[in-house]
Amino acid sequence: MFFVDTLEFEGLGNRSHLAGGPGAAVVVDPPRDIDQVIAAAARHGVRIAFVAETHVHNDYVSGGLELARVTGADYLVPAGAHVSFARTPVADGDTVTVDAGLTLRAIATPGHTPHHTSYVLTEDGRDVAAFTGGSLLIGSVGRPDLVEPRLTERLARAQHASAHRLADELDDAVPVLPTHGFGSFCSSSQATGDSSTIGRERRTNDALTKDADTFVAELLAGLDDVPAYYAHMGPANAAGPAPVDLTPPARADGEEIAARLAAGEWVVDLRSRVAFAEGHVAGSFNFEGRGKLATHLAWLIPWGKPVTLLAGTPGQIADAQRELARVGIDRPAAAATGDPAGWIRSGERLASFPRARFADLARLRGRRERVVVLDVRRGSERADGFVDGSLHIPLHELHRRSGEVPDGTVWVHCAGGMRAAIAASLLDAAGRDVVAVDDGFDAAVEAGLTLRADSTG
Repeated sequence: MFFVDTLEFEGLGNRSHLAGGPGAAVVVDPPRDIDQVIAAAARHGVRIAFVAETHVHNDYVSGGLELARVTGADYLVPAGAHVSFARTPVADGDTVTVDAGLTLRAIATPGHTPHHTSYVLTEDGRDVAAFTGGSLLIGSVGRPDLVEPRLTERLARAQHASAHRLADELDDAVPVLPTHGFGSFCSSSQATGDSSTIGRERRTNDALTKDADTFVAELLAGLDDVPAYYAHMGPANAAGPAPVDLTPPARADGEEIAARLAAGEWVVDLRSRVAFAEGHVAGSFNFEGRGKLATHLAWLIPWGKPVTLLAGTPGQIADAQRELARVGIDRPAAAATGDPAGWIRSGERLASFPRARFADLARLRGRRERVVVLDVRRGSERADGFVDGSLHIPLHELHRRSGEVPDGTVWVHCAGGMRAAIAASLLDAAGRDVVAVDDGFDAAVEAGLTLRADSTG
C-alpha cells in the first residue's frame, strides 16, 4: 500500500511531498532544510530512493542536491533544465520503480518554466497521485513570467495545454498535489482550498474551463509583482546549492548591535508588531517571525546585506534562521534574545511609536488635521479601493522610495496590519514620525473614511 506525506511551508506558500511503499520512497521538490524530510522517511521506515524536481525553482532554494547526496538517492531533474551538477535527467514518459508495484512516471508540463515536468505515482498500474509542481495548481496555475519576459505569453499558452494534457491523461479521482499555490507568489492567482483532484480541477480551474485565448489574456492581465529575491533563486538552484548550516549564530550585545547598525547592516526584530511598537532598538526593522518572514524580508533587503536577528527566545531565532535559509539568507551575522533592554547600550533608551485604528484616522480627519496617509499594499489590492487622498508606495518599494513621503506624521496602513508594521519600522528607522494602523482594511469603510475605487489615486 502506498503513502503520501505532505510537508507544508506556510511562510513561502509551498509544499514538498514524500511518497512511497513499505520499503522505499521518492521526495518531490524538497525544501532546503532536508532534516525534516529525512525524519518523515524514518517515521515510515523507508529508504529515500529518488529525489525528483519538477523544475528549477524560482522562489526557494532546493535541498534536492544535498538530500540526494546524503541518502544516495537518484536525483531526477528535467532533462531540459540547465544545471551545473550531476543528476539523472528525465524526459517525457520516463518511469522509475520506487518500490514493488509502485512507479513514478514523468509527464512534460511546460508553462511555469520551459522544462517543467509533473510526476504521476502509479500503484499496480493505477494512477494514484499527480505531483504537479508549478503546473496545475488548486484552482489556478503557476505563473509563466518568472523565466524571461519574451517567453511569458508562449509559456502561458503552454500552461493551458499542459493543464489539458493532465486532465486528458488522468482519471477524475487522481489527487492533485502541487508544490506552489498556498500563498506562494509562484501562483498566477489566489489558489483556493487545501486539496483537490483532477475531476475538481476539470470543473473549476480556469485553465480547464476557458479557451486558450481567454485564459491567456486573463492570466497575463492578473499577474502581480514578482518578489525581488526570485532573481537569485533560479541561479542558486541551477548551480547546486550548498548544504544548509542551521547552527546557532553568534550572540550580540548592545555594543555589537549598535556597531552593526552604524555599519549599515540590517537588525531585524522578530517580535510581534505590538511589542515592537512599544519599545525597540532605534534603527531596527520589525518583521514578525509569525507570518511571511522569508518572503517579506528577502524581498526588501539588499541582497547579501548582513542580518542580525532579535527575538524573545532562542527558539524563535532558530525558526527564523530555518525559514530564511530556504530563500538563501543562510547565516545571520549575530543574534540576541531576551529583554529588549539588553539590546541597547548603557544609558540609551528604546524607541517607540504609536499604533492606531482606521477609526482614529477618521476622527483626526474629521478635525481637519493634516496627516500623511501611506498605503503600502500592492497595486492589485489598491485597485479595489483606497483611502481618498492617500499616497501609494507598495511595501517592497518603500525602502528605496521613502524620500517621496511628504513631511509630517505618516499614518501607514496595509490590508491587515503586518505590512504596515514593517513599513512603520522602516520609516521610524529613517527618523520619521509614524503611526502604524493596525487594522483590517474593511474597517476603513466602517470608520466613515471616503474610499475611491479607481487606480489613479
